[in-house]
Amino acid sequence: MSAILAIGGTDSSGGAGLSRDAAMAATLGVTLRPAVTAVTVQTNAAVLAVHPCTAEAVADQITAALATPAPPGAVKIGMLGSAAVADAVTNALPDDLPIVLDPVLKATSGGTLMAAGGFGALLRRVAVVTPNLDELAALSGCSGDPARQAATLLAQGVRAVLVKGGHGRGALSTDVLYCADGSPVAFEKPRLGVSKRGTGCSLATAIACHLAMGAPLPEACRAAKEAVHRWLQE
Repeated sequence: MSAILAIGGTDSSGGAGLSRDAAMAATLGVTLRPAVTAVTVQTNAAVLAVHPCTAEAVADQITAALATPAPPGAVKIGMLGSAAVADAVTNALPDDLPIVLDPVLKATSGGTLMAAGGFGALLRRVAVVTPNLDELAALSGCSGDPARQAATLLAQGVRAVLVKGGHGRGALSTDVLYCADGSPVAFEKPRLGVSKRGTGCSLATAIACHLAMGAPLPEACRAAKEAVHRWLQE
């Protein structure tokens, strides 16, 4: 059975974070090995408190997860919380594992969880970063066309950017994959009249699961969008 390493925060409501990562991985038949970066006290309506783990504790968890008899084949990163933790994660991960970064800056239920400039060198290590439109603007530091914002990140050394269209408008929800070495690829699904917390967690986790199973990045993104679409219809 394939396995992934999921690095992120817990969510006491169960709606996002490592709980949602584990649920999506289980749906896809993939084992999840968690590394906790923070304990968040959340309801579906608000973030009440955040209790961060130390950078050393996060790095130690990663080392232990990688030393398991069936090591993970990919990594999903969610909430990090600080630049120090981002640096520790960057140093603890090997170069040969594909990494999917969901750049969590704010919780859906409210509350800032990370500064946009805190990811540092990690952004240039990941196989793909998966921002929504607000996160894309914050990470790129520029406004306007998402294609221009993605190009800005690629010019800074990011390998690939999957721009999520869930916060957009129109009959279709379109995600677009921009890569440093290829043309953009669009993934479309009908926009559903439902909203659930944890969609970003689910998508990034599903991408990591399919990468761990050997799929190339475009196929992993396509299959992940299919998985999230099915979950939203449940």
